[in-house]
Amino acid sequence: MRRIVLAFLPIVWLIAAATVAPAQAQYPAKPVKIVVPYAPGGLTDVVARLYAEQLRQIFGRGVVVENKPGASGIIAIEEMVRTRPDGYTIMIGNISTNGLTPVLLTKKMSIDYQRDVQIIAQLADVPVFFLATTTDFPPKTFGEFLAYAKEHPDKVRYGSAGIGSYQQINTEILAKRAGLSLVHIPFKGGGAEIIRDLANGDIQVSWFNITNPVGMMKAGRVRALAVAANARLPQYPDVPTLGEVGFPGMRAAQWVAAFAHSSVPPEIIDTLHKAFAQATTAPALQEAFARGGMLAPKHASLDETRAWIKDEMASWKRDVEDIGILVEE
Repeated sequence: MRRIVLAFLPIVWLIAAATVAPAQAQYPAKPVKIVVPYAPGGLTDVVARLYAEQLRQIFGRGVVVENKPGASGIIAIEEMVRTRPDGYTIMIGNISTNGLTPVLLTKKMSIDYQRDVQIIAQLADVPVFFLATTTDFPPKTFGEFLAYAKEHPDKVRYGSAGIGSYQQINTEILAKRAGLSLVHIPFKGGGAEIIRDLANGDIQVSWFNITNPVGMMKAGRVRALAVAANARLPQYPDVPTLGEVGFPGMRAAQWVAAFAHSSVPPEIIDTLHKAFAQATTAPALQEAFARGGMLAPKHASLDETRAWIKDEMASWKRDVEDIGILVEE
């Protein structure tokens, strides 16, 4: 009897392996979690939820968005890296959290970003306004803002999503070039809190993607003094570009992208990359992007996407070093 059992064991193992292998190869076999490094309502959260809805339809599985704001994106990044690298926890971040934070706040991380994180796909490009409050703040043009800030050093407050964020770095670059001394007010909650306090006059200026301040602009509570774009936007023809007001070369768009643990298997990254690319073709997503002034990047291969993020981070590093910005460690 023992010999008979031993004789059949290889067959049993083969059957078991044949049964398990397809199950392991099939991704996703359970819900996927997307970690967002901001509170609900901001650009990155909106983009994440638009893509999550499309991924649900593509995969036929649940896709859950979980907001993990704070620490310039470090909380969300480390949340993703600490999970099992099986592709079921990914992150959707932006130019601040996944472009600047790894360059400026390396020592504040408990992980090695370059070693532990990889990009999946670029998801959105968004032109950015330089906005001013209309509450107790006289400047109505970019030139008037410069003059006012020079006349009132250390009086004009600007808001950002925190140290190392796109808004903070770009404002410091602008201040350095223009000879201004401004006061930085960081916001843990990101865009929703910044636009609220800007409208109330608690801060005077901030950079803001063109998707969120539309209501406040129509209500006259904030005004766009300039736009970081290559040309004036058709829907805002009266808003000059930064180049037109004397500051060429500053960033023309805020980007959003998807990331994963670097140990996630290549075949899963490829599946996710293709799914995100497919999602950009969905009419519902395209319509939402058009309404918000967002652009879905043209589909690029994984190798092209990796080359892009490498160049982007290297460019930011050069900019920060050239302007002499120091970030507390």
